[in-house]
Amino acid sequence: MTAVLDADRVRALNDTLRRTLSGGTLVLTAGVVALGRECQRSILDGVAAHDRFDADDGPHGEHDFGAVEAAGERVFWKIDYFDRTGRSASPDPADSSVTRRMLTVMLAREY
Repeated sequence: MTAVLDADRVRALNDTLRRTLSGGTLVLTAGVVALGRECQRSILDGVAAHDRFDADDGPHGEHDFGAVEAAGERVFWKIDYFDRTGRSASPDPADSSVTRRMLTVMLAREY
């Protein structure tokens, strides 16, 4: 039962970061930055609206990866979990007091 509750908590924290850009750090790759502010806003709106999660995108149900079409680009986004120092993996991604979330947004062609 704890694993289910943990996955639910991780998913909720990830959805908050993805939708509101709060509760973590946003990283835009050089390709996304080069598109300019208007395209970046369109891309971030697409990431926030993403709601098609399946076993290929996230087999653990954590809503930590997705791909969207926005601003005429194919875009990937991924949420990673680090410890509070940002140097190591989080010991518990469901616990925001020990986890630093990082949302990375990149153009598919940068992958």
